Amino acid sequence: MPSDLSYWLISAPLKDGDPNIMLQDVQETLGPNVELASWEIPELKAGTLSSLLTLSDALPKLDSTFTSTVSKLLDTLRSLVSDDASKLAQHARVNDRPAEEYLLGGGGGFRWDKGRWGSGGKVLEVVEALTKEMNSIEATQKQKSQTYNLAKGTLTNLQRKQVGNLSQRSLLDVVKKTDLVENSEFLETLVVAVPKNLAKDWADKYERLTSLVVPRSSQQIASDNEYVLQTVTVFKKVRDEFLHKCRENKFIVRDFKWDDSALEKQNKEIAELEVEEKELWTDLLRLSRINFSEAYQILAHLKTIRLFVESVLRYGLPADYAGVIVKPEPKTAVKTLRLLTDHYKYLASASRGPSTKKAKSGAATAGADDVAGEWASVMEAEYYDFVLFEIPKVDVAFKSS
Repeated sequence: MPSDLSYWLISAPLKDGDPNIMLQDVQETLGPNVELASWEIPELKAGTLSSLLTLSDALPKLDSTFTSTVSKLLDTLRSLVSDDASKLAQHARVNDRPAEEYLLGGGGGFRWDKGRWGSGGKVLEVVEALTKEMNSIEATQKQKSQTYNLAKGTLTNLQRKQVGNLSQRSLLDVVKKTDLVENSEFLETLVVAVPKNLAKDWADKYERLTSLVVPRSSQQIASDNEYVLQTVTVFKKVRDEFLHKCRENKFIVRDFKWDDSALEKQNKEIAELEVEEKELWTDLLRLSRINFSEAYQILAHLKTIRLFVESVLRYGLPADYAGVIVKPEPKTAVKTLRLLTDHYKYLASASRGPSTKKAKSGAATAGADDVAGEWASVMEAEYYDFVLFEIPKVDVAFKSS
């Protein structure tokens, strides 16, 4: 059963050579409440049967890769706009319009981009061109995303140091110069984050953790919900031993050295990173919007190739068939599929391609043994008498499975 979260692309032989009559027949079959439009399938050069079979076997994997790329681009856009549905709708567009309008053409249907992909080229060459273009999109997107994520990560780490608890955060705006003993040949002031539940232990123990601790030198200079920040003055010769004893007692000695310009440098660095992150965010959003539009168009054209290849394998040449895009509604999707199946049941004996239809038991029908090798993956796909593929709907809630 195709998903009602996707548009359905179908193709079938023309009875009289007129795609418009095919579209009218499908509309009459499904009723006026089901939205659909024509889907142009170009007359490409098919090549040999063997090459088409090989391509038909490779296209599902390529389709999956292209769909994954579109999904990742959409996820990137969603992340950049912080899941804001209205903003996502502004950026997740195809040719600067909603994806549905691009596919259905406001009722005019989908048109193959002849200017970009030609109209009578070799199908293998068109697939190679589509793949090259999609690979280029992925490469540029990856590079820009890595640059942005690196800058954002650096900024986030610095900002986290500003707001963490006293055992982690920067102390440049907490400790004052007057809290420390400076320029002493023998003495050093240490800054210690003491868990609040151990504050009494600190008061009772710090003078006796080692020898050569200056009596009554501990002073509380800050506190938060978890820690109190204490200073203590010791002789430099016992510093390492004092640190070891603090660790044993779960007192956290912070690595802190006074620098007159350190706070200014830190604030300047954060400000510069904020500007850089914003610029890179803007660049990535612009690129992601362009790449999403391009990738979705490429995916639509690959789906068209799949319609072409499968139609040739089933119905043969010349390419006397056309496509239709159907927008299924969740409540009536099962009925819509049934109506399509009934409408095209006359094709059950008309298909010229290898028989891959499944019996209810799951076993392949007659003729499967002859093609099981080359068509093994195709035989696992759900089969209908008409050609059917799906392309995901794109809206603010879309997430590819």
